Amino acid sequence: MKHLSKIILAAVAVTGFFTACNKIDNLKKAEALPVYQLGVSPVLTSSTAAVAPALADSNKAAVTFSWSNPKYSVDSATTKYILEIDSTGKNFANENTKTVIGVLNTALTGRDLNGILLNLGFKLNVAQSIDVRLISSYSNNNERYMSNVVKVSVTPFADPSVLTSTNSTVTLSLANAALASNTFNWTSSFKGYGGIVSYTLQYDSAGKNFVAPLDIAAGPSILTKGLTQGEMNSTALTSGIPGGNTGTVEYRIKAVTALGAIVYSNVVNVSIKSYLPILRMYLPGGYQSGTGNGNDWDPPTAPEFIRDLRPGVFNDMYYMYIYLPANAEFKVTVGRTWDVNYGGTAGNLSSGGANLTVPTAGFYRITVNRTTLKYDIRAGRMGFVGGATGAGWNPPNVFPTYAMGNAGTNLFVGINTFVANQGWKLIDNNAWDNGSKAVDETRSYGTAGGDGSTLEVNGSNFADITNSPVRNRIIWDGRDVNNVKYFTSPAAEMRLVGDGMNQAGVNDWDPPSSPQMTYSGNGVWTITIALKANKSIKFLAGNNWGAFDYEDNSGGSQAVGVNKGIRWEGGGDFKTPATAGTYTVTLNENTQTMRIN
Repeated sequence: MKHLSKIILAAVAVTGFFTACNKIDNLKKAEALPVYQLGVSPVLTSSTAAVAPALADSNKAAVTFSWSNPKYSVDSATTKYILEIDSTGKNFANENTKTVIGVLNTALTGRDLNGILLNLGFKLNVAQSIDVRLISSYSNNNERYMSNVVKVSVTPFADPSVLTSTNSTVTLSLANAALASNTFNWTSSFKGYGGIVSYTLQYDSAGKNFVAPLDIAAGPSILTKGLTQGEMNSTALTSGIPGGNTGTVEYRIKAVTALGAIVYSNVVNVSIKSYLPILRMYLPGGYQSGTGNGNDWDPPTAPEFIRDLRPGVFNDMYYMYIYLPANAEFKVTVGRTWDVNYGGTAGNLSSGGANLTVPTAGFYRITVNRTTLKYDIRAGRMGFVGGATGAGWNPPNVFPTYAMGNAGTNLFVGINTFVANQGWKLIDNNAWDNGSKAVDETRSYGTAGGDGSTLEVNGSNFADITNSPVRNRIIWDGRDVNNVKYFTSPAAEMRLVGDGMNQAGVNDWDPPSSPQMTYSGNGVWTITIALKANKSIKFLAGNNWGAFDYEDNSGGSQAVGVNKGIRWEGGGDFKTPATAGTYTVTLNENTQTMRIN
């Protein structure tokens, strides 16, 4: 046992020796390994404490930021640096950043800095303060260290657009109002700014220094604006250049950032010869609903006045022929809004005045003069006058024998038998015009042109009718208030068509087999015929469906002995009486009525 104990002790001693030797070797190895540092916070400095870059030097370095090495134990070429900039005192809640890799400084040009300041909402040309700091890290963003904060006084500068115009002189005309006239182009404002910039083309009279400019919107990020001759004319007129005169208008670009910074471009002058534009007037009132004239008191749907195009009253005198119910009330507006409206009494207009009115139902001629502020309301009528008409050249002979029918607003239809090679005109009163161009004047109409020509107020006679005698249907058509015309066509026959006739040989709705009516003069046609009960008829001025026709403008069933309104352009069929029998059907084109007796 003693010998065994000695052996064990000896073994333990040997093991202890080797353990002690290993600890010494490990200590020596530990002393030889490299020590990796995590880094230190960089120290940031600025090349200047105050910077106010100018537009002329905006592409040059305005400020340089430098910092100490954060001493990461990695290749410094991979170290990442983020420069943060925000308004002083905002604790970098809305910071703008710039990232660089592996260098210890970075510069900002004037435009770089300006873009950052505009993003922060800084006012132009006003000294303000920014806070700047640096964050360093490994390239994977680990081990981030933050520098000290550097304060810098900065002054953003204006960076406006440069405006050009394709034309420095333009001549405008009403006939070419819709054509292109001029194009304005400009460069971007606030180069280097990352937000949206909205642009507006402004204009004013030359020399007014844009104290009260007018705006033409261009839009966000838009760098061009084309204007038609009409739009250029509007800029001239609203800048104080009277129609038909030449003057100079100044234009510039207003640019606004999303945060409200504003700059103005250079000023461009354009010499403009303007023209007198067309003003439009309307007749809204309580009569509109149910008459086909729009909604009550609604300027956007109200009927439009015809403009008198004669020199001396152009854009001053306006008129229309219209049916109005009893006690109808109405006003006159310039444009389709209530912004400029007129009422009045006793022939005198006033801005926003009392409603105009008529006491009884009827067809009226309404004339207004927006310069003299006078108005006239009288019977709305049209008739044939002249050597070719039978009435002669004496207007009192015209009405009612040679009157046309009131077919609708600014629309007359009538029949007359004309004598060959004799002059004639249409007239709306029983006396010749006295030449005063007053609101109560008579208007006669004529033109040397043929069928479909534009009418002239108090103009030349119509072209002579050469075949004699001939019965013609004449249409005075002012529904297009921009172009009042007349149409003429032979009125040789009128047929009764439909499924309401109880006569041998007449086929339902068959014009060639339908009976012809007898012309009795003064626009009156008649026929005596057996009618079926509660069927349909209409009038056709020919033996085919392409001919002029009349339909029902009144609606409902046909009462015996009662006049019904007719309509030659759309409408329902007339109904025969409730009891079958032989009746006389009368169509009067000069009164625009029909009757069954």
